Amino acid sequence: MKIGLLPLYIDIYDISSPHIRPRMKAFYEKIASDFEARGVQVERTADFCRLKPEFAAAVSQFEAAAVDAIVTLHMAYSPSLEAIDALVGTKLPIVVLDTTETLTFTNEQSPGEIMYNHGIHGVMDLCSMLTRYGKPYAIAAGHSRLTDVVGEACGLVRASIAAQAVSDAHVGLIGGAFAGMGDFAVEPAELRERFGITVEALEPEVLMQYAAQISEAEINAEVQTDRERFAFPDGIDEEKYQHIAAVGLGLRKCVKEKGLTAFSVNFRTVREMPFVECCKAMERGVGYAGEGDGLTSAFVGALLQGYPETNFVEIFCPDWQNGMLFLSHMGELNYRIADTKPQVAYKGGFVDTYAAYTRMKGGRGVYVNVSRGREDYQLLLKEAEMLSCEKDSFESAMRGWLKPSNGMTTAAFLKAISVHGATHHSAFVYGATVEELEYFGALLSMKTVIL
Repeated sequence: MKIGLLPLYIDIYDISSPHIRPRMKAFYEKIASDFEARGVQVERTADFCRLKPEFAAAVSQFEAAAVDAIVTLHMAYSPSLEAIDALVGTKLPIVVLDTTETLTFTNEQSPGEIMYNHGIHGVMDLCSMLTRYGKPYAIAAGHSRLTDVVGEACGLVRASIAAQAVSDAHVGLIGGAFAGMGDFAVEPAELRERFGITVEALEPEVLMQYAAQISEAEINAEVQTDRERFAFPDGIDEEKYQHIAAVGLGLRKCVKEKGLTAFSVNFRTVREMPFVECCKAMERGVGYAGEGDGLTSAFVGALLQGYPETNFVEIFCPDWQNGMLFLSHMGELNYRIADTKPQVAYKGGFVDTYAAYTRMKGGRGVYVNVSRGREDYQLLLKEAEMLSCEKDSFESAMRGWLKPSNGMTTAAFLKAISVHGATHHSAFVYGATVEELEYFGALLSMKTVIL
């Protein structure tokens, strides 16, 4: 993650009160260091920005440095008309950091502290103008000794990274879509026009063509790695598992050579499903959704760029009694969020393959659904918790138990998502907040519903 930290200032203070500059610069450096302590690269400006040319130069600097977002920091009141053209004119996302140096400001505070702590009305001026101009922005407010305001800003930058990744999405649909599934069915041309998403249709045979290019040494190395991280049953068909590993490596090669950011494989046309590789792909940050769902897979891939612990999910069964929902799918789960050692098992029936099953770890996050409404696309969000459990009876299934936050019942949740037209394919984003993903939606000009 890389940010451009923009210090907003006013020129008259350099005339009337030049002595306040050193302390202001020290505060700017303190904030920059707070970001860096979280592993963020910080692009600094040469000096405080006061006038239009200085803001224009700073934004150009940030664009040339390829920062992920501009984080504004008001060092004092700064007239918005000096900055607004540069900020509205850039494609870079804007995150407003609304904070000051001094923690308390009571009736006993020294009047001299006013000069160092009044940037908040400059924040109001700027945000009012950003709103007027229709420039999406997000704001993190607070003092670092009371709240993790810098961490909050980092979360908003992660959301902006994910939003920018949508327009770079290149989705491979292998074997077409599941016939008759309508909720995620959208025209590739529309995805291209609306979001910049490229969808490439690939015949099922492409997997075998790429698999044929994989050497025996590569297959053996992959199987050995799997044996080290997965639990294998006795009596496994070694030859069959090696073949599935080759199909998975072929998929990996296909993804790399075609520059795919996401993919979907239709099990109705690909019986030797590379489930294990689908899991590993999400683990590496490549998006996935089942049954030929290009829409959800593109968004899962984008969310993974900001939130590596994003998982493709599907609601399977309701628990009406305990207010939770059982999540599962055929054999796909981001191994980053695995709570148990994956158990290898043969999966027959509709498919002829092996999968390595595990349980989703406990943790808070956001349930995310993207759907196509009558007029446009919609983002539906619900804060939720993936529940922890010491054991379960579903070892041969991908599984997780989701509990909506704020006491929302299973019935109320299921009613709400269908009232709003949610598709049956979704994502769960660990570590995200609703506020962050609301900003994600705003950057994509999507209608956002928060349950």
